[in-house]
Amino acid sequence: MDNENGKCAGTPAVSVCIPTFRGDAFLRPAIDSVLAQTFLDFELIIVDDHSPDETSALVACYDDKRIRYLRNNENLGPQGNWNRCLAEAKGKYFKLMPQDDLLERDCLTRQVEVLEQDAANEIALVFCARNIIGPSGTTLVRRGFPGGVEGPVLAKTIIAGCVRRGTNLMGEPAAVMIRRELAMGLGWFDAANPYVIDLDYWFRLLARGDGYYIPQPLASFRVLPTSWSVAIGARQTSDFRRFISKVVRERGDIRWLDRASGYVMAHVNTILRHIFYRFVLN
Repeated sequence: MDNENGKCAGTPAVSVCIPTFRGDAFLRPAIDSVLAQTFLDFELIIVDDHSPDETSALVACYDDKRIRYLRNNENLGPQGNWNRCLAEAKGKYFKLMPQDDLLERDCLTRQVEVLEQDAANEIALVFCARNIIGPSGTTLVRRGFPGGVEGPVLAKTIIAGCVRRGTNLMGEPAAVMIRRELAMGLGWFDAANPYVIDLDYWFRLLARGDGYYIPQPLASFRVLPTSWSVAIGARQTSDFRRFISKVVRERGDIRWLDRASGYVMAHVNTILRHIFYRFVLN
């Protein structure tokens, strides 16, 4: 690897994959935020889930050899498209980035640095704080892991915290970087409970190692009235409760008090999201 610019020949260090469907309204700033990274050794794979919009023409405007554009012959849905992203990735590390989210310029640099320094491969994923932004890009709120201290976090601590609070404390895909080799050993994303498709995968990774938290907001998650998480709003409580039951069955270290708290907080969080969407986004 070239220490001056972060480039190396052959396989890229990072695969950033953008699964997109009808995303042309916000896809350009998402792509630009990846191309503006201080870490240069990456590939950017854009997987278009058969969009009936101008996605293809938009991507064609870019002249950058690191970009690879793929279009599905038919619509695969979020699970199928996310899994195609994972299948197409070649990098040592993998980041899934929703079509309307953003990365700060040093996001890849900071997260790769953590994983490269983990010679024992004890860290299964690295995650960061993130800004929640509205349609115009204005920051609405900042979210991060409770405690806010940078460093390794035991897998059991993360899992118990997510269950107890009834939410994803690690964040949306753009905030997370994982080892591709470890991911390929786990298998594919599973949307049995669509609202927690990302958290389900993070938990599966945490069965193989711990997490590492960076308290700086290195990614931004855009919320829109038309976003997938809003569209499945009525299912959020039931999805998270089924997910908790699944975690309890698979693990023997979930306290009954955390489980009970999670069932309640999943419903509370759904109500709070509805209020947020109604009064902030509309």
